[in-house]
Amino acid sequence: MNPTTLETPPPPATLTPEVPDWYPAWARELADFYFAGSACLFLLHGNVQDLVHCPALAGHDEFLALSEFLAAQVFGRWDVVLAYDLGRGLRPSAGRAPERLQKMIEFLAAKLGGAPTTWPRDPDQVLAVLDGLIHRNLLEEDPGQRKSIGLIFEHSQYLVPAGDLALLARGQAARLVRLLGWAQNPYLRRINVALCLVADRLSEVNDRLVQDPHVAAIEIPLPDDAVRQRFIDKALAEQATLRGGAVAPDGLSRLSSGLSLTSLDVLLARARRDPATLDGRQFRRLKKGMIERQCRGLVTFVEPAHTLATVVGHTAAKARLQQDAEWISQGRLDIAPMGYLVCGPVGTGKTFLAECYAGTIGVPCVTLRNFRSKYVGETEGNLEHVLTVLRSLGPVVVIIDEADAALGSRQAEGDSGTSARVFSMIASQMGNTRFRGRIVWMLLTSRPDLLPIDLKRQGRAEVHIPLFYPQQPAEIAEMFRVMAGKNHAELGAEAVPEVAAEQGLSGADIESVVLDARRLALADHRTAITHADLATALDRFIPSEQGLEKERQELVAVLECTDRAFLPAKWAAKMATPDGRAEIQERCLAIRQLTGD
Repeated sequence: MNPTTLETPPPPATLTPEVPDWYPAWARELADFYFAGSACLFLLHGNVQDLVHCPALAGHDEFLALSEFLAAQVFGRWDVVLAYDLGRGLRPSAGRAPERLQKMIEFLAAKLGGAPTTWPRDPDQVLAVLDGLIHRNLLEEDPGQRKSIGLIFEHSQYLVPAGDLALLARGQAARLVRLLGWAQNPYLRRINVALCLVADRLSEVNDRLVQDPHVAAIEIPLPDDAVRQRFIDKALAEQATLRGGAVAPDGLSRLSSGLSLTSLDVLLARARRDPATLDGRQFRRLKKGMIERQCRGLVTFVEPAHTLATVVGHTAAKARLQQDAEWISQGRLDIAPMGYLVCGPVGTGKTFLAECYAGTIGVPCVTLRNFRSKYVGETEGNLEHVLTVLRSLGPVVVIIDEADAALGSRQAEGDSGTSARVFSMIASQMGNTRFRGRIVWMLLTSRPDLLPIDLKRQGRAEVHIPLFYPQQPAEIAEMFRVMAGKNHAELGAEAVPEVAAEQGLSGADIESVVLDARRLALADHRTAITHADLATALDRFIPSEQGLEKERQELVAVLECTDRAFLPAKWAAKMATPDGRAEIQERCLAIRQLTGD
């Protein structure tokens, strides 16, 4: 972005861009906007607190803070670069060029008066001073005396925060108007004036600024594999200790997906003190904690201890998931589904199935925690940050439990539109085919009928897998054995009694029975559970009274199914009849009238 000064301010299209090939994609996008004359005010958001890779600096790899990269590279040949934030005030910025800094200070001392330490710190006064500087530069009669000016506003969310216009303080409103005026001024783009506002979250900046057509909002993503590899190589070159780790450098770059460079530096610093940290298992554990911190506790990493081979029953569903897992493991992302809707009555093992699927693929598995906040704009900002991390992690399995309650809908009311915006953000990401096979969504719910159809359509959660209670005596017996193993309970020979499928026991019910039988055995000073223990526990077990609700959950799961092979024989036969679907829908409606909801 080398400035061009001519006698008559040229139209932006005639400016000669000088954009290095090594620029990151977001910096090239910024340059394209500027040289096209479409924007002079840029709102940089996302991974703005990280380091930026500069391979051409000093003939070797360097990693600079964003503000330094803007001052030394993007505005590297500009006459004046000023940085401002509420904490440190206004100051010239020249990167690592002391002579250039001295020239800036001399020019600014004549224009602003005094040394940088005497310049105003109050945001309103600073913007007024900068406005005067820009306009004096604009009115300079001699074009050769005009200066190219770059302005960097760090932590700009505190300068023009999000909020209802009617609630903005007078000073905040004045700043917003001033910045909008600069963005919309066509003359600034002709005399090489550019402004960069830097904010962690786009949602924390005032919507009027973000949505203005003269403002270019540019997301800075997390580093990709290549950049992380260069960062690791530089660390290896500087510290021989790291070369003794159990994981090869290229393996570290893959393992570190989803980490910012600053977070990766923390892990490498720990490895300098303890090379054993670079063991793959240990590194993944540290990475898990680091990403959860990056996401401010909004996601939780799940480390699946089981694979689909552990799941009892659900034969057709397991076969489909196993095949998809193999293709994703082989890199065949083009035929992977965008997502799954796993539904069925409570206690059918939806969460367990999803975690076993992630364990089969061998990729990270995360669950979304409650990202909603009572503060304006913070919910959207939380979700925006989480989605940025997920995009860099891939492939990753994202589990959203109780999806009907967590994701909201377009029609949600009473929260100033927050639920509708959350829904829109999730739906947009789920439907982005660039991430097919890289972000696998698993929506879990016992009430899929409450999920908006936008999320259940093809191209989003496109494979609908219904789960049901164990249907066959052999399947029920196997469930008893699995639940005993899960709880480290010893089953005696021939301990499992005959249980009819008509009893409608869920996996959770069977686990409760096993635990009760174990209590009976321990009370009798035995470790092994006998047939009599289980029979007694079964006889005194009282299932939940919510019979109608469970029936409805089973019926809506049948209606949602996208592959008849997933259905038990009785439901597959029912759905094959001409009026089968209509009869199930009528029964659902009748239950709704009986329960009053």
